[in-house]
Amino acid sequence: MPVLERWTPFRDLELMDQRMRRVFPALLPPVTPATDITESKDEFVFELEVPGYEEKELDVEVGDHVLTVAGRREVEKESTDKEVRLHERLESAFQRSFQLPPDTDPEHLRASYGNGILTLRVPKTSRPKPLKVPIAKT
Repeated sequence: MPVLERWTPFRDLELMDQRMRRVFPALLPPVTPATDITESKDEFVFELEVPGYEEKELDVEVGDHVLTVAGRREVEKESTDKEVRLHERLESAFQRSFQLPPDTDPEHLRASYGNGILTLRVPKTSRPKPLKVPIAKT
């Protein structure tokens, strides 16, 4: 029995993108998780969509005011006699980096994970005022 599906040009483009990534994985950049970044007076909040990952499969690193989030998930291949009609879930690694502003304190970054959302909270520090350097006469 045929399945009726509403045609949209964007759906066709998404499918084409997914197929190209499977055929040419080395030529196309990896798909990165969708991210929302918000700022309040006290902190920056990064929310990354990483459904299906466990905490142990995610890494968060900060170095030189660059926040890097990486994930690696291996999915076991089932040897069954089922025929796959559509396969869209990612089975590879991702990595995403963000440049943190100079007025952040990455040493006090907090990370939490729940409902497929990785939340990173980076507190702000007070911006140092420029230091006036006196010039000596030589």
